[in-house]
Amino acid sequence: MKKKFKLIILSLFAITFGCSHSGHKDRKPHIAIAGLGIESSTFSPARTHEDAFHTWEGNEIFSYYPFFSDSSLLQQAEWSPTKLSRSLPGGTVTRETYESLVGKTLELLEKNKPYDGLFLDIHGAMSVVGLDDPEGDFIQRIRKVIGYETLISTSMDLHGNVSLRLAENSDLITCYRMAPHEDAWESRQRALVNLIDRVESGKGKPAYKAWVPVPILLPGEKTSTRIEPAKSLYQEVAPATELDGVIDAAIWVGYAWADEPRNHAVVMAYGDDQGKVGQVAEQLAQHFWDVRKEFSFVAPTGNLKECLDQAIKSSKKPFFISDSGDNPTAGGAGDVSWTLTEVLKRPEFKSANGPSLIYASIPGPELIEKAVNAGVGSKIEANVGALVDDRDAPPLKIAGTIKSIVQGDKNAETEVVVRVGSVDIIVTKKRKPYHTEADFTRLGLNPREADIVMVKIGYLVPELYNMQADWLLALTPGGVDQDLERLDYQRIIRPMFPLDKDMEDPDLSARFIPISGTQQE
Repeated sequence: MKKKFKLIILSLFAITFGCSHSGHKDRKPHIAIAGLGIESSTFSPARTHEDAFHTWEGNEIFSYYPFFSDSSLLQQAEWSPTKLSRSLPGGTVTRETYESLVGKTLELLEKNKPYDGLFLDIHGAMSVVGLDDPEGDFIQRIRKVIGYETLISTSMDLHGNVSLRLAENSDLITCYRMAPHEDAWESRQRALVNLIDRVESGKGKPAYKAWVPVPILLPGEKTSTRIEPAKSLYQEVAPATELDGVIDAAIWVGYAWADEPRNHAVVMAYGDDQGKVGQVAEQLAQHFWDVRKEFSFVAPTGNLKECLDQAIKSSKKPFFISDSGDNPTAGGAGDVSWTLTEVLKRPEFKSANGPSLIYASIPGPELIEKAVNAGVGSKIEANVGALVDDRDAPPLKIAGTIKSIVQGDKNAETEVVVRVGSVDIIVTKKRKPYHTEADFTRLGLNPREADIVMVKIGYLVPELYNMQADWLLALTPGGVDQDLERLDYQRIIRPMFPLDKDMEDPDLSARFIPISGTQQE
């Protein structure tokens, strides 16, 4: 009831403050909202279709953003929320899916124009079949609908990619400053507040935007802001934005698991003082380059055997192991069966009295169907995994006892826990990341009491990180393999660190790019 009541209140606010653009000089600014986000690996055989996207339209969008519960923010503008589409990371998006989602968004934007501003919420690492730089294409097509007088404020993940086209068409652009992304909502709100401020004040578009491509491509697990050197690097961003004449600045690590020319790090700054904007961008870019050789994995690493050997011997419980190569929140297919196959080969886990291990998770629609029909407590035998990514191992036949069946998860749809020896395997109808304690306890599992918890993830998200007594990151195969040198890059711009370790120092001088619209004149 509380959730319904909140949605009703938000809808009333939206109706009250979402009236059409009146053109009166003392009216509130008219702000549209749109978004399309996914992180997708071109090194995964998976394809992402439209049914993988969760969508919000119209006034529903207000319920997605926690900061809109503040009625004062709602009252600052006349709002026209259009369409927001987001998917779990995955494989390359089909062209049909992209065109459908973009087309629907553009239709909705057409209805209520003109706008003073647009809050554009994207991830920045979307890959689309047959299309380079989808976010650049998306914003360019938005401009054709809403024009160049409208200010666009773009919010992104720091693992996104900022092409020159995206930078040119964004008037204000920002990204997270933390990995894990504990500041995701704060960053989006900053993008929105900056937009409203520039419209209300009449200052409009920043006079200067500096864009600096940095030829570094690193996985997120080596650039976590929990540890150095990323911790100190990102701590320089906020103070830089306090300088007079600088509105905001951002550092994008970029997305390592897609093979396009735009995939590399970028630094941007923008504001009304050219000297300070350029200085901030260049200093951040130079700092990034200077510490490039200091980046290391956020946790100790090893191959799977080494990680399992250490976890089994350890007295620290729960001992977490990241099955990093098939991380579904980085773009992995989520159904690579190689790791689970190797786990079940180990003699230590053959007996019910062996070390307890929770494995989260692997899709297995065949097993799910059989389990739902058989019920809890039944014996079951069925294949799981490798329906999408079978490059390293085929589907795995598991035989065990059904411990629990839970239905209704928005991602997994149906989840089944199967006990095999001393291993509790979470099998899902569709892939799902396991990031919270409740993800386990709702299935009848207690990760705090397990000897070992193995999760398809890279760096541990805060809740799991705070739970672990020890942690290793296993360098396992998959579409988001942490060993980038095992990936067959063909199209990224070379030289690129660390693939080209002895490359010469690049030109990191600020490139001032045109104010949006002037490049069209």
